[in-house]
Amino acid sequence: MKLALSPDEVTFRDELRELYRTKIPAEIRDKVKYGRELSREDWVAAHKILHEHGLAVPNWPTAWGGRDWTPIQRHIWEDELQLACVPEPLTFNANMIGPVIAQFGSQELKERFLPPTAALDIWWCQGFSEPDAGSDLASLRTTAVRDGDSYIVNGQKIWTTLAQYADWIFCLVRTDPQAPKKQAGISLLLFDVKSPGVTVRPIKLIDGHHEVNEVFFENVRVPADQLVGEENMGWTYAKFLLGNERTGITGVGRTKVKLAVAKEYAAQTNSGNGTLLDDPLFAARIAELENELLALELTLLRVVANSSEGRPNPASSVLKLRGSELQQAATELLLDIAGPDALPVGAADIAAPDWAQRTGPGYLNYRKTTIYGGSSEVQRTIIASTILGL
Repeated sequence: MKLALSPDEVTFRDELRELYRTKIPAEIRDKVKYGRELSREDWVAAHKILHEHGLAVPNWPTAWGGRDWTPIQRHIWEDELQLACVPEPLTFNANMIGPVIAQFGSQELKERFLPPTAALDIWWCQGFSEPDAGSDLASLRTTAVRDGDSYIVNGQKIWTTLAQYADWIFCLVRTDPQAPKKQAGISLLLFDVKSPGVTVRPIKLIDGHHEVNEVFFENVRVPADQLVGEENMGWTYAKFLLGNERTGITGVGRTKVKLAVAKEYAAQTNSGNGTLLDDPLFAARIAELENELLALELTLLRVVANSSEGRPNPASSVLKLRGSELQQAATELLLDIAGPDALPVGAADIAAPDWAQRTGPGYLNYRKTTIYGGSSEVQRTIIASTILGL
């Protein structure tokens, strides 16, 4: 594999670096770098700036705003975005439902939804997981019954990230309860979360934030022309979507930033006759994580380069598995640097610095990375069956 960038690729990288650091407001990028909460307005502002420069949905088909980039250019775009601490284009729009509509949707659906999805004029949320159907997603029980020109949807979704901000939901529903295989009777519907019968309730997480929600559907009427692709083919579309999600979850650049911040804080933390950064055991721990990240980055390049024709690459499960583990390792490192100062979360007028108080909630929040997008146990099963042939 080629490891050095060509002169044209260096120019491409440098242009992106300049744009990210001059066009995206520094106060937004600082929030990302230091783990402060982004508002809806922050997300929208950053996304729209990227969209104005043709950088919000580069992986889409060129007819709908994508860029005809090489795999290495796509990697540079994502890596530099993360290294600059720019909020990434809203994943529900850019990496999930947008590519699915572009690949499987009718021309009418494409024209109706792709432009506002790319521009974040529609904020999407993901209606997949249910109380009894998380990693075993095919066990979902939310139903959609055809009634003339509509579907009537009843059921419940859970862990619906940022649904409190969403305009629309892309929702897996069971349209054929009698299908011989549970995967065979599932469809994908699009509908407005303000539709009568939709209720969104917040779930307060262990880190104290409101990030996810439970969503209830009671006789929600959805126009039949908002079905993506064919009825009962939703499992195929979901696998395509999850392949994109798992590649995006890898987060090599994000983890690099966390390690850089950890070094910054370690240099301010006394240890023995010097700082924590001078401690050989701490330095070895940093070096090990950086080597693991490099190995993951090379694997990511191979996956991106070999993905084609809309088929999910099973190696995306390797990326999701290891990427989520390394993100957790970085938050554990930050927590260890903070030490006892991590305990008084949100307290005022105390000696513990703000950054240290954020490490505890950050550590707790990142326990989710080995669960969402398919748990680590599920990823290992996929790896065993589709890659190793066991």
